[in-house]
Amino acid sequence: MHWYDKIFELIDLRSFSNLWYWLGLSVFWSTVGHWVIGVPHDMIRRAATDSQTMEDVEALSAIYVRRLLFIARTAGVWLVAFLSFLLSGLVLLAVEYGVEFAQALLCLVFPGSIVLLLTLRTARMIEAGEGQGTALLRRLRRHRISVQVIGMFAIFATAVFGMYQNLLIGVYG
Repeated sequence: MHWYDKIFELIDLRSFSNLWYWLGLSVFWSTVGHWVIGVPHDMIRRAATDSQTMEDVEALSAIYVRRLLFIARTAGVWLVAFLSFLLSGLVLLAVEYGVEFAQALLCLVFPGSIVLLLTLRTARMIEAGEGQGTALLRRLRRHRISVQVIGMFAIFATAVFGMYQNLLIGVYG
């Protein structure tokens, strides 16, 4: 056995047993949970007591909502087609062929697409009249809580499935 075989035995490059995958998963969900419709969460908390921060939150959310809805209205059909193609390909590779990398990506992309749809819904609500004052802060807080709940379930499901995969590989591998 050569030295590089020992290194690759020590550093497992499979997805669910790889430290980098779990770091990436945690960074993804912490970033998605912190930036709510383009506004950092600490600004949302300060906006309730500081009028200048409230103006900044209103401006940032208005910019992000306009940008997001512009993209959805101009390229939405193509984005839905691409996301559908990506998700169906990942489901096929993950479920039918049992490719672990596809399973790991599906654990990221599927809940991420749910968050994307929730973000579009929230952006439409903000555009429809909840774009200022306490109504905006309430909507942003509700969106953040929803994203965090989705993230908790996604991380839990990914951890359970990852442990199952690692045990399965350990028994049959």
